[in-house]
Amino acid sequence: MGRAALLYRISSVVLILFAAGHTFGFLNFKAPTPEGRAVLEAMKAVRFQVQGTSFSYGGFYTGFGLSITVNILFSAFLSWHLGTLADSRPAAIGFLGWAFCGVQVVSVALSCAYFAAAPAVLSALLAVLLGWAAWLVEKSVI
Repeated sequence: MGRAALLYRISSVVLILFAAGHTFGFLNFKAPTPEGRAVLEAMKAVRFQVQGTSFSYGGFYTGFGLSITVNILFSAFLSWHLGTLADSRPAAIGFLGWAFCGVQVVSVALSCAYFAAAPAVLSALLAVLLGWAAWLVEKSVI
């Protein structure tokens, strides 16, 4: 296994851990203040109608959180697949490796602005791993 493939495989494992941490964290989050708990309860309790269906902001919160988990797991699959391509057909990766790295760079910025240090650190680690892998693949194709 080449170094780029190994970096993509490591990224895949990190993404699976990220997905598990994200899911556990948001599903088990307990607001530390009474005001925070009141907001969360209001999000669950206040319902509204959209096209004849009843929704709550709490449901949106849970749905979006689980959607993020699904996307992180897809990213893990993609990273593993890119690892396979890096060894067998590196030219097939093309710009996708750099785009994947770019997504993680944006995730670092979003995590720094809106979330805790842990997702920012994991996103930064992933950006480095994916950027390094993309650089190795590009170098091998040239």
